[in-house]
Amino acid sequence: NRQTVSYTKLLSHTNALSGSADVFAQHSGSQCVLSSAWKNIDDYDPNLLDDPQWPCGKHKRVLVFPSLMTTVIEYVKLSDLKKDMNETFSDKFPHVQLTLSKIRSLKREIRKLVQEDCGYEEPTIAMAYVYFEKLALHGKLDKQNRKLCAGACILLAAKISNDLKRPEVKHLIDRLEERLRLNRRELLSLEFPVLVALEFKLHLPQREILPHYRRLCQTT
Repeated sequence: NRQTVSYTKLLSHTNALSGSADVFAQHSGSQCVLSSAWKNIDDYDPNLLDDPQWPCGKHKRVLVFPSLMTTVIEYVKLSDLKKDMNETFSDKFPHVQLTLSKIRSLKREIRKLVQEDCGYEEPTIAMAYVYFEKLALHGKLDKQNRKLCAGACILLAAKISNDLKRPEVKHLIDRLEERLRLNRRELLSLEFPVLVALEFKLHLPQREILPHYRRLCQTT
């Protein structure tokens, strides 16, 4: 006899990300508390995590002119710059459980996997970035689930932006499993919770995608 599976518990009120029942709990090492500034998924800023003016404390100053932007950084160890940036980010977004440098590192990994290993183009990468950053900024990611969530974001972005056949989906999952060292069953079990956390908003407005797309094209 087939057992009926209900997803009713996942279909909470509008702000799925701010509910008390964390659908990521089984894949996460800790519960998170969201700050009031990030309870609405539509507050997302696609330029926030890639902003070159991100402060690095006393070590960095960005000078912006009408036709030129330049960064002045005093001589300092890269490790100190990285630490300073992460501390500043953590102070501003205490509910985010990953450091800014780790988020950026994972985004580079997403790009390499999507573009080089799977052959998808910039729009798919940009969509995966948006999904991933929204989860990060809403405190859904931690050290334990970060790669599973990255894999789920890639899978959703590939499905929504490409007309994939079943063999292509299988190939993508195989690559995700291999490159990110994921458990296939755990990856697939997290796909729907990620979809719920994103409030089923997979079709993204241009204002969220284009900044990522432009940066990707500029660094190709």
